Amino acid sequence: MRKRVGTAAVLAVGVALVGLPAAGQPAPVTSWTLTAPGTSFAPAPEAHIALDQGKLTLSVTRGATTVLEPSALGVETENGDLTRGLKVTGFSQRPVHDEYTTTTGKRLRHTYDAAETTLNVKGPGGAFDVVFRVSRDGVAYRYVFDTPKWVTVVREASEYAVPQTADSFLLPFDNGRSDYESIHVHKPVAQQDPVEYGYPALFHVGDTWLSVLESDLNGSYAGSRLTLTPQHRFQLTLGDPAEVAKGPLSTPWRAMIVGDLATVTQSDLSTDLASPSKIADTSWIKPGAGAWSWWSEGTGDLALQEKYVDLAAKEGWAYNLVDSGWNAAWVPDLVAYAKQRNVGIWLWADAKITDTDSEREKNFKQYADWGVVGLKIDFVESERQDRTRWYDAVLAAAAKYHLMVNFHGAPIPRGIQRTWPNVMSVEAVRGAEGTKPKPGREPFSIDHYLTLPFTRNLSGSMDFTPVTFTGVRPTSDGGELALSVLFESGVQHFADSVASYDAHPAAERLLKGIPTAWDDTLLLAGDPGKLAVLARRSGAQWYVGALAAGPATRLDAPLGFLPPGDWLAEVYGDGADGKLQVTTQRVTSGSTLTVPVAANGGFTARLCQAPPGAQACS
Repeated sequence: MRKRVGTAAVLAVGVALVGLPAAGQPAPVTSWTLTAPGTSFAPAPEAHIALDQGKLTLSVTRGATTVLEPSALGVETENGDLTRGLKVTGFSQRPVHDEYTTTTGKRLRHTYDAAETTLNVKGPGGAFDVVFRVSRDGVAYRYVFDTPKWVTVVREASEYAVPQTADSFLLPFDNGRSDYESIHVHKPVAQQDPVEYGYPALFHVGDTWLSVLESDLNGSYAGSRLTLTPQHRFQLTLGDPAEVAKGPLSTPWRAMIVGDLATVTQSDLSTDLASPSKIADTSWIKPGAGAWSWWSEGTGDLALQEKYVDLAAKEGWAYNLVDSGWNAAWVPDLVAYAKQRNVGIWLWADAKITDTDSEREKNFKQYADWGVVGLKIDFVESERQDRTRWYDAVLAAAAKYHLMVNFHGAPIPRGIQRTWPNVMSVEAVRGAEGTKPKPGREPFSIDHYLTLPFTRNLSGSMDFTPVTFTGVRPTSDGGELALSVLFESGVQHFADSVASYDAHPAAERLLKGIPTAWDDTLLLAGDPGKLAVLARRSGAQWYVGALAAGPATRLDAPLGFLPPGDWLAEVYGDGADGKLQVTTQRVTSGSTLTVPVAANGGFTARLCQAPPGAQACS
């Protein structure tokens, strides 16, 4: 039995029950092909579910390309095995249309359309549902236990059988820290080591890109990871020996973004699948750039922090982050000093002081009474279930006191910025802390920088702390400045010293008031590990960030995304003397910016509609 179902078929299909075989006869292979709404005019993913000899599998295709070969589905609970001996007892489908806003991300306004299909499944260990969603940019599924009783999941059969010939960009998982600060390994699947890997995992299969990730994680479940088996299948591994929760229980979504590279890079699937915001009034949540003294000069004393407040005020940045080592005796004076200059103060906090309700209430109230606007909570270092419950409690308490949050030493975001919009960013990256000058330090490889827009940043905001001209880095000055646009973070900390920014007036011109919240994001050109050219819009202005690995070259940025009319392009790039230079030119939507760049170099462009004769964007 084979069924093809999509949103257009909802009314016609209704509920289809799977017929049972005659006594003594083997069960027939039953299969369903699930499609997304409105995709007849473009290649879009299709999900193929099969029930064969009591086992459920999922495969995914896009056009003629098999992106995911038949991969096991099912779970094992303390009550029994729900991976074999399965029967589908019911089938239902509904369209999903969702419109929502976020405070951070690739864009602030989102629309999600998908076809949702639910299979009611029964096996020797009881009953459960498998819920699938297929949208124009991906496929996702989760397991649902519709019971008021406690549920204990001891294993998921969930796996991803990506073709072994696929190219892959995988992040080795550090189970001791869960901080996602490894470097991606770029090899064909067949050549990758059989170890654990973190999300998102990026694959190139023929003409299609695939990003595997997880969404809608909360205190009922731990974060998972992927274990590559000797048979080169990616097995989902639970974060705990068992996940225990009071029913009804819905596991996190097992999600795949599927499409060309632009579709994958621009996708919001991570937040599309996440639970709606738990904060009704978000007017106090304000993304912005910030100064950060720790990287260049340490935390120091009140005088040093006032110096960095002055830097933030000069550059038009909203915040100053005071890292480890601050003194409660002078924080209120610093907050008052900063407030006079329209700068908000963030404070560093060790996760250990937020472990209990009483600690959170005491400390968060104190910070709010001082006038602090946000917290950098460090050393999270876990995604087990006790820690996911901690996230729910910490973010609720922070919202109570109107505190924004940036997690460091922490796992990746998994849609959390939709559910808790006071999360401005998460580290979960080998960032600029690893470029801080010290004897013997070698720069990162440029391919690390050029992999992140297609991997880590897909899961949510990333606090890389870029634009460190005095760092041990592989980038040219033009390439380093481009990171301010290439890397998305709701709070973007510029980590270099006052003296360094003073010595780079061209960079200051761009960084003055640079947005960190975007209305749209487009990939103009890309090749993970080699090239990234992104365009982001804030209000009526567009910004383009471009970075390329290798020798000096010329980079192109087609401007077909611009609305009609004449535009002014301010281009910040590599000069012949190795220093930043700024040029301006008039462009239209029919133009292509062609910019010479140095080795491992790049450029940034700000585009605005300006009257004739204007020499700069205001």
